[in-house]
Amino acid sequence: MNSGKLKIMANESENEIKQPVSQDWHSREEPTVKERNLTANPGDVIADESESVEEKAKQVAVDSPDITGDHITVPTYFVVDEPDGEKKALHHVKDAEEISDVIRQARVDEDGNRTWR
Repeated sequence: MNSGKLKIMANESENEIKQPVSQDWHSREEPTVKERNLTANPGDVIADESESVEEKAKQVAVDSPDITGDHITVPTYFVVDEPDGEKKALHHVKDAEEISDVIRQARVDEDGNRTWR
């Protein structure tokens, strides 16, 4: 009688319905942002390896609806022109003060007077 019970259990596992569920943390290749205890959004993280301005320009920090339902897209890097003509990628968090300076400069006329649009 025991062998019959084992056979029934074996058949049940063969016919088991597989449902989509989250993987166990140890079966994933990389930990999630929460598991890595990051305090930044994934789009805020600066890559360890050097990237070109063109590569940085393609990165997106935020791409989701805000509280009003409007869809918001924020680049990770803002590309600006330097006085020498070179392009520079400014990180939206790390370089926020410099980004503000660039915006202020854009609102100053030839005489150094601030203009508001």
